[in-house]
Amino acid sequence: MGLNETTSQDKARSDQVDWAEHADGAETTKEAALDAASRGQAITGYETLTLWETVKTFKVSSAVCFAAAFSAATDGYQIGMNSGIVANKGFIHQFATQTGSGGAGVLASPVLAGWGSIQSVGQIVGMISLSFVSSRFGRKVAMYTYWLILATSVIAESLARSWQVWLVAKLLAGIGVGCMQSTLPTYISEVAPVRIRGGLLMLYSLWWTVGTFFAYIAMQTMNKTHPTEYLTPIYTQWAQIGLMILIYVFLPESPAWGVARGDTARAKRELRKLNHGVEGYDVDHQLEVLVLAAERERAVATEQKREHWYAIFHGIDGLRTVIALWTNLAQQFIGLTLFSTFGTYFFQQAGLPDPFMIKCITSSINIATIIAVVMLADQLGRRWIACCATTLMWLSCIVIGILGVAKHTDGTNYVLVLFACFWNIGMTANGAAGWGFIGEISSQRLRPYTAGFGAACTCAAGVAMSQLTPYMVNQNQWNWGLKTGWFYAGVGLPFMLGMWLLIPETSRRSSAELDELFERKIKPWRFHKTETATQRLIKQSKAEKE
Repeated sequence: MGLNETTSQDKARSDQVDWAEHADGAETTKEAALDAASRGQAITGYETLTLWETVKTFKVSSAVCFAAAFSAATDGYQIGMNSGIVANKGFIHQFATQTGSGGAGVLASPVLAGWGSIQSVGQIVGMISLSFVSSRFGRKVAMYTYWLILATSVIAESLARSWQVWLVAKLLAGIGVGCMQSTLPTYISEVAPVRIRGGLLMLYSLWWTVGTFFAYIAMQTMNKTHPTEYLTPIYTQWAQIGLMILIYVFLPESPAWGVARGDTARAKRELRKLNHGVEGYDVDHQLEVLVLAAERERAVATEQKREHWYAIFHGIDGLRTVIALWTNLAQQFIGLTLFSTFGTYFFQQAGLPDPFMIKCITSSINIATIIAVVMLADQLGRRWIACCATTLMWLSCIVIGILGVAKHTDGTNYVLVLFACFWNIGMTANGAAGWGFIGEISSQRLRPYTAGFGAACTCAAGVAMSQLTPYMVNQNQWNWGLKTGWFYAGVGLPFMLGMWLLIPETSRRSSAELDELFERKIKPWRFHKTETATQRLIKQSKAEKE
């Protein structure tokens, strides 16, 4: 029953037709089943479940996705901790490279820029490189790999007493975080039940947001109560590192990866683990559904001479790569660095009396927003969430730009805070949908490579924006202040418009159905209105039963 056997697809078609005949014995249903099989699709028998019924039916696989996403809190905490620790007095005293005018040690700007840049470079390296490990050795080996890198980075942080060692620690942390960011969406996309895949994918963003929030609160608390103690926040990362390895030990391997590698015996074992307790679950039929889709993808790739990993840059697969990275990339050009990385600094330079309080407000809004998005992802759909969220971000930049050229009044600060909140709502929803697209837009065969490259492109844009934004908002440099909103409105316009033209609806579509829609060159904005072979088969079966 391996992928190289010529009878595999025929057997899947026969099984599907037998199921249809057994269901109602109608010729039209048999034809619909054969048409679906010829496109690499087959029905699993669970397509008509409601969202809540799907959660209750697939308890184990849902819990697995939840646990995998939970480990993303380490990612968020790592990013948040590194943003805040550079303001800690003890940290500055230990790693100071210059003496300020008052005789106190200070961190030189080139050193600060080097730490920030090296972590971003590390993310890019991790995102791209681990995709080859993930594809060759499996998702779990990839998880163990980046866990080891993250653990090593925490060791380096704990032992660092000079800025050079901290630089090495930041490189390792960046590589580990980058590996995680490209691996987890891929894994969740392959393991999650199709009906609730969107919400489970967006749990990654939920836990990342929570991790960032608590890191920010922890650093602020330490700065107020123990301003010279900087090692405690670093040591707290060991608790998360420990939880991660416990989670990864018990996570099953992705059955889709097993099928892609031709190891159907292992794929079958993993399917049993993931679907333990599901009433009436036919593991052989479900395995054939995966095999059928994989063989179809392989046949199309061979026909079009796109067998290698670099097919992510060509033809339909190239388009899928662009779509996968577009949503997250749009964030970078619509103010992510301004409102997130340099948010507190931006509010301070804008003259707001309590920038920390504003940051706490926006962070709380982020958590509330992501919870709402997770609950609505499979009802409203990813396209609607992503496009509306990106448009809201862009409009917020316009309003803030207007505030920059309008006469400053008592109400200016209130309007700024209001639209900063709106921007954060848009950013949170955009990011949740964007990481979902990273994991699910690509074909199954190329998913690790598309996810890695797509995430790396976003990070590369972030490096560029991190160099420009401080000059824009610094009163001693370009001093654009609130007029910086016009810059992001201008460079972000093509990305906002591109969202409406490029982003398809992926809700409740299997990987094989998405393959069909892309192969048929359906316009992205018509994906949700286009009937697939699977939908025709389900509709035909239902009609004949009635």
